[in-house]
Amino acid sequence: MLYLGCHLSSSGGFAAMGRTALSIGANTFQFFTRNPRGGQAKAIDPADAQALAELQRSGAIGPIVAHAPYTINPCAAVPTTLDFARRTMRDDLARMEYLPGNFYNFHPGSHVGQGTDEGIRLIAETLDSAMTPEQSTTVLLETMAGKGTEVGGRFAELRAVIDRCKLPEKLGVCLDTCHVHDAGYDIVSHFEDVLAEFDRELGLSRLRAIHLNDSKNPIGARKDRHECIGRGEIGLQALECVLHFAEPRGLPVVLETPNDLAGYAAEIALLRNNF
Repeated sequence: MLYLGCHLSSSGGFAAMGRTALSIGANTFQFFTRNPRGGQAKAIDPADAQALAELQRSGAIGPIVAHAPYTINPCAAVPTTLDFARRTMRDDLARMEYLPGNFYNFHPGSHVGQGTDEGIRLIAETLDSAMTPEQSTTVLLETMAGKGTEVGGRFAELRAVIDRCKLPEKLGVCLDTCHVHDAGYDIVSHFEDVLAEFDRELGLSRLRAIHLNDSKNPIGARKDRHECIGRGEIGLQALECVLHFAEPRGLPVVLETPNDLAGYAAEIALLRNNF
């Protein structure tokens, strides 16, 4: 099954997102757990969550991805900023239990001059403070472009975080095609080699979701600027190869391209027609 979707606004609730996804040819989607720039999360309506869970049980919607807000920095140097990240992640993971068995994705963060090793230590501590043995949600560390002091631009950095965590069985990785391309991984000409390196460093069983984005930048630019499918430096053919990898593994593939809903519908149709 090819689970293909896009990022949707959560303003209308869970069931509305499910209906919107289906209306544009999607069978998965991603949403922010709260305002991506921060703020309080909206109260969850259990009946609304149950309606989406029913869509998932019916097979109409596959596994979905919740995305942590951009404002959290799980390896921040400022104690109040770090505490905010940890409180937000704890709250998000508790709320995710209204939709059991799905994914929670986050950016590992920026070490802001503390050094990569210290950043890795703090990210692992943040995860340990937020996760519980009872949770049904798999937490995904996202591959990053490596801009500035970001942690996660190399697969080995994500492995180092996972190795330090108390509940590694609750962790996976979301591979962002724009990010890995911008970080210097050649998914255009050597996708199989990139997968082989991922397998050596992390194990392919850790790859649980994909962000399918083209890139405005040449390989290794370390800038993280998403482009619409087929209009960037990665190109449609290479992104189709990613879909062929994801489909037999049942991985949710989410578009985060610069689009409105009609644009997402067109990209989903393009990818499905070429798949």
